[in-house]
Amino acid sequence: MDEPTDSAGTMHLPFLLQACGLVRRAADRVLLQAVSLDVRGGDRIAIAGPTGSGKTLLLRALALLDPLQGGQVRWHGDDVRHDDVPKFRSRVIYLHQRPVLAEGTVEENLRQPFSFRVHRERRFDPALHRERLASLGRDASFLRKLQRDLSGGESQIVALLRAMQLDPEVLLLDEPTSALDSHSSQAVERLVDSWFSEQPERLAVIWVTHDRQQAHRVANCVLEMNGGSLQSSRST
Repeated sequence: MDEPTDSAGTMHLPFLLQACGLVRRAADRVLLQAVSLDVRGGDRIAIAGPTGSGKTLLLRALALLDPLQGGQVRWHGDDVRHDDVPKFRSRVIYLHQRPVLAEGTVEENLRQPFSFRVHRERRFDPALHRERLASLGRDASFLRKLQRDLSGGESQIVALLRAMQLDPEVLLLDEPTSALDSHSSQAVERLVDSWFSEQPERLAVIWVTHDRQQAHRVANCVLEMNGGSLQSSRST
């Protein structure tokens, strides 16, 4: 089947993920105001905005982690049925700003997802992690480090590695470098870019950040969120 084109003949990749009029309320407050967003393969989207503007709520809604009072999320053009949610969440992965890790070593945390049914056909790859850790300035001994000894930034790194190894289609990154210094933050940015560049036509990233400079480094489109609405966007 030919890829869709517009009236000018420009080719557009199919939608991976769509938010269609998402509404979230709490008591008498509207937290998400009919937010719509189309995400195609090749999209690297940054979402900026003040604290409390709804950025995290939007990512959680896109990952189907919270109940919605209106709208729907579509995956490859279809509504996500209840039975499809585990598979959906294995392909559209949300990373919390303060990830929760299990007790034990870094390697044990990285191996943990492979015990879940949805990932049982995949295998843990130590060589891949050694390579990615090296790009972050850490050696293989990091895999033996205990969860209780990790800093906040190191926990963010483990959560990112754990997600990337599962071959997601969409990464939803909520301030993934907020606890890292500038040097480490930019190493993470390069790692995500390297992952994305492996198959850019079938991958997408949505990156929430308070750092405007980072937004323009990591994205080809920057969206502004305020008061629960996506108010503007422009390409970088």
